[in-house]
Amino acid sequence: MLLAIDVGNTNMVMGLYGRASADASPTLLHHWRLTTPLQSTADELRLTLRNLFAIDSVDASVVTGIAIASVVPPVDSLLRDVVESTFSIKPLFIEPGVKTGLPVLTDNPAEVGADRIVNCVAAFERYGGPTIVVDLGTATTFDVISSKGEFLGGAIAPGLGISADALFSKAARLSRIHIRKPAKVVGTGTVDNIQIGLFYGYIGLIDGICDRMIEELGPETKVVATGGYARLLAESSRRIASVDDNLTLDGVCMIIQRNPERNADRQRRRAQYQSPAQNA
Repeated sequence: MLLAIDVGNTNMVMGLYGRASADASPTLLHHWRLTTPLQSTADELRLTLRNLFAIDSVDASVVTGIAIASVVPPVDSLLRDVVESTFSIKPLFIEPGVKTGLPVLTDNPAEVGADRIVNCVAAFERYGGPTIVVDLGTATTFDVISSKGEFLGGAIAPGLGISADALFSKAARLSRIHIRKPAKVVGTGTVDNIQIGLFYGYIGLIDGICDRMIEELGPETKVVATGGYARLLAESSRRIASVDDNLTLDGVCMIIQRNPERNADRQRRRAQYQSPAQNA
């Protein structure tokens, strides 16, 4: 089985993929979401991983390959240590030099976040191109894939949660609210005024940027959304045609498969990790 890990600024999401048969594509069998472990010790994170596997009755030894897409560098060394000690496998970090099958045609390809790369890998595999991937997480990213499967670039805006936090922290008389679709567009109270501004302000942001990108790319361009706020916002968007909750994890899993030589090296390293008693 293959373990895909997506480390975001707010959450770390893990997916365990398995095949029904040798020639079948891997499918997502188990899914876990954690707070990104910025303050965790290696022991705490190791215990958490083992408990999650135990709760779902999964033996850690079934994992044969691991890849990680991280946009939080301070967590990388901790995660590498924990993964190696828990699964006896050296993980593949998705970074420059890893085979993705996605040409990156930006000014500085090395600065493009791993999450954006894996989103585009999965989106092109599933939807073709041209496609815009809107990832509605801590930040809101717009990633553009050409009809040839090239990453052309995109845009980055503050996420919906960040915008809400900024509003509440800077306006003393505005209280924190639950972000949801408002019942009306003309608000008559402070709470619904805030909900309308946040919700429809973000719908305008999404549709406005997508409108301008589609003008450049052509009317056949598809728009796919993923991330924590995707389902909340997609229904009211003119431009979002599909919501794909597992797009990022699926992209990580695809990249594991596109680097078989690295996975083989990890299997050799795994054998070295095993004690003589385990190998007996």
